[in-house]
Amino acid sequence: MPEIQAFRGLRYDLGQVGSLSDVIAPPYDVIGPELQEQLYKKHPANVIRLILNREEPGDDDATNRYSRAAKFLKNWRQEGVLFTESDPAVYVYHQVFEHGGQKFTRHGFMARVRLEKFGEGKIYPHEETLSGPKQDRLMLTRACKTNLSQIFGLYPDPRAEVQSLLEKAIVGKTPLEATDHLGVVHRLWPVTEVKVVSAVAGAIGPKPVFIADGHHRYETACNYRDELSAAGPLPANHPANFVLMMCVGMSDPGMIVLPTHRLFRGLPAMSSADLIAKLGDAFTTRIAGEGADLAPTVWEEVETSGEQGTLGLYTAQDERWVVATITAAGRQRLAQVAAEHSEPWRGLGVAILHRLVIDTLLASPNLPKPRYVHLVQEVVDGLETGEFPLAALVMPATVDHIRTISQTHERMPAKSTYFYPKLLSGLVFNPLE
Repeated sequence: MPEIQAFRGLRYDLGQVGSLSDVIAPPYDVIGPELQEQLYKKHPANVIRLILNREEPGDDDATNRYSRAAKFLKNWRQEGVLFTESDPAVYVYHQVFEHGGQKFTRHGFMARVRLEKFGEGKIYPHEETLSGPKQDRLMLTRACKTNLSQIFGLYPDPRAEVQSLLEKAIVGKTPLEATDHLGVVHRLWPVTEVKVVSAVAGAIGPKPVFIADGHHRYETACNYRDELSAAGPLPANHPANFVLMMCVGMSDPGMIVLPTHRLFRGLPAMSSADLIAKLGDAFTTRIAGEGADLAPTVWEEVETSGEQGTLGLYTAQDERWVVATITAAGRQRLAQVAAEHSEPWRGLGVAILHRLVIDTLLASPNLPKPRYVHLVQEVVDGLETGEFPLAALVMPATVDHIRTISQTHERMPAKSTYFYPKLLSGLVFNPLE
């Protein structure tokens, strides 16, 4: 694994802000306008003013949401709303949540991690990035000179040896605690003992890191470092050579990957019979029933199969569900149209859905971006609007898929994974000066 370091994080002073729950927020890229407004109203020092400041009338190159974020950050530091940790620390971070009627705890820690360009070290991406979000985050980083949110990194540690060192260090200590808008409980413990931090760094050793979430922010951190170094070489331990990362063992029992289902726009209306005909011998198919509200039953069948190649497809024209499972002929066709990708990549449900079904068999490679949803009820709600001619229930990629595909230097199709719950912004910030 790349080098990790303790750092003197910036944190909210609870004596100033009261409850930590009032000033935290989920990552910027899952915040819509309604939640943004709620967070603005929740507390005058909510981190939303930093990570996703609102656009205002009259904004220009000099005065804009980035400059306002920088001003808030500066003022909060001067006013004592934020304080600097007295000693360098790594931050043990637990997330306690429910899923499928069970209670889980995800265990990890936040530290500075030395940046490596993708393809040049042991940090691997698994999804493609877009230029727009990277430019947005770069402008924010230039203005604030701070990592305001952490990257989510995974590393192999089947026996939890690394995390165990930290768990022992926090026994009997009271955590900082915040509850987010979804009811997830987030707990944080600063660990400043030099021996513990050194032991963690040594135990991680040569392990690789796989980016689970935060690809745009990671690449932005590399771009920001490169901008600074263009003016002259940076000292080896300059903070801009590092990025704030939450590190979680891939075998942690709290590692939950949710599916990302699709609601497609832009396709011509088709019946289930039309769809089955287009799928041809690439899939075995079965009509599972009628009505959008049958989605939970269809999803249960797809999920129970455990097969990436099984899809639940809904045709709005006749309101029917089709359960489709790829055949040997279908895999051969996919190997032809996606020959540039490895067999593990072609085995992903999202790859089968998009490259084989949508792009090839339905001959619709340039559709508008689908609506991505994670809950089956969201599929039902979307279909009831009449806006979407086709819906797809698709299995999520697993952590093992991420490791296998990333190490071949491939990137998965967009929205292959959704790690639940999201990491909070506002627990600790990493200054880059």
